[in-house]
Amino acid sequence: MSQIDPRAIVSPRARLGHNVRIAAFAVLGDEVELGDDCVLHEHATVRGPARFGRGNIFHSFCSVGGDPQSLKYHGEPTRLECGDENTFHEFCTVNRGTVEGGGVTRIGHRNLFMAYAHIAHDCQIGNDTVFANGATLAGHVVVEDFATVGAFCPVHQFCRIGRHAYIAAFTVITQDVAPFSLVVAPRETKCYGVNRVGLERRGFSSERIRALEGAFRLLLRSKLNTSQALERMRACYNGQPDVEEMIRFIESSRRGLVK
Repeated sequence: MSQIDPRAIVSPRARLGHNVRIAAFAVLGDEVELGDDCVLHEHATVRGPARFGRGNIFHSFCSVGGDPQSLKYHGEPTRLECGDENTFHEFCTVNRGTVEGGGVTRIGHRNLFMAYAHIAHDCQIGNDTVFANGATLAGHVVVEDFATVGAFCPVHQFCRIGRHAYIAAFTVITQDVAPFSLVVAPRETKCYGVNRVGLERRGFSSERIRALEGAFRLLLRSKLNTSQALERMRACYNGQPDVEEMIRFIESSRRGLVK
């Protein structure tokens, strides 16, 4: 049985799983599918078309599944797809996709969206990411697993943020961020090497971290250009999976890399 406060507004075209809780003054729109154990707190708004897995939590005054903020959007039927156990805090906003971007915004599992975070149309979010207060993604951004976007960080459209990357607060991102990296912008956006603390917390061995530190030294501190640094990485760390992931990520970049 679901628990729905009589003061909530729930569309008859919404679909609810088991043990869904909807508090007073929350709004659940048309064509929204909520999995088991989802919770809408007071004044939360969830619109569709959208599909959510189990255990998602929507805090007061968040707005999830709204229309894309794009001049190219003219009411086409686009959607939001979201996995399990995500948390959307106060005043967080998430938009559906656009036709030009494939028609869908996707969010994986166990992601934390703090207050005032914004996920724009057609973004693709992996699993176990953290978006601190005021972190903002423009359209078509890809954020891979375990990445952290710090407070008040804007990310330019079409950028990619690699796995386990950490972007410090107030950093402006206009190019791709390499996996495993720590990016800080006291005056200018710059990569400072390996996200050592984050990787240690995720259980990375000292051997894996040393290999990544060596790869980043070649990329950032040698006098080699990017192509030459990638060649040297292949020669020095042949078969090391994390370094190979870095190389693949950098070679597929369309916007260049934060260095």
